[in-house]
Amino acid sequence: MEERISEEERKIPAKRILYLNAATESPEDELFAQRVKEQIVESMEVLRYVGPGISVFGSARFDDTHQFYADAVEFGKRIAKMNFTTITGGGPGIMEAANRGAFEAGGRSVGLNIVLPHEQHINPYLTDTYTFDFFFVRKVMLVKYSYAFIIMPGGFGTMDEFFETLTLVQTKTIEQFPIVLFGKDYYKEIVDTMESMAEDKTISPYDLDLVLITDSHDEAMEHIKKYINQNYIIVQNRKKGKWWNLDTNKRKEKRN
Repeated sequence: MEERISEEERKIPAKRILYLNAATESPEDELFAQRVKEQIVESMEVLRYVGPGISVFGSARFDDTHQFYADAVEFGKRIAKMNFTTITGGGPGIMEAANRGAFEAGGRSVGLNIVLPHEQHINPYLTDTYTFDFFFVRKVMLVKYSYAFIIMPGGFGTMDEFFETLTLVQTKTIEQFPIVLFGKDYYKEIVDTMESMAEDKTISPYDLDLVLITDSHDEAMEHIKKYINQNYIIVQNRKKGKWWNLDTNKRKEKRN
């Protein structure tokens, strides 16, 4: 089993500057653009060899006594048993739970955290981590290395991640990777809204089929496994020698 990241290494200092507070002068714009580029390159270096992943999104506010926390732990374990990497936002709550399940099952466990106005900690169940200054860069990386997405109960941030990922799949900007919305009762109003969109023809009725809505770990993981088995061949990457790579037999390969 991988060693945990130390307590000191898990500290994320409070953010000291406001992001896009107002119009800025050209030198500040250039610094902003440079920092964005740096974070993309740096995070790619961290994530390049973590292997094919499954991202788990969800609230930071559920503690380890909550059923949703236990559900996320179970997903992390099952992802690890598939020899896939568990990828989360690296924080507490659902993120910690999924990382914990993967870590305790001996799997690769990645956390992509974010600098916020208050000091925080990344969770202790990570084998690889990177902390971003910008939400939009972080979301790119949460998607780039994943072959499936599990959306656990959460708030605004989780909905942001869910609908951006769904839009990318809907518009074929990325492959039609499986998206699982876990928690039928919790997400009932969201699903009702999506069905209303289809009725009003603001989305296609077929777009509803892009999301599996379930309360079952078994159904969720079978849905993901079916897609992967139909579209990819898992082979050991001898050249990189650190993890696994996915070769495709029907679709364009998603390269790390």
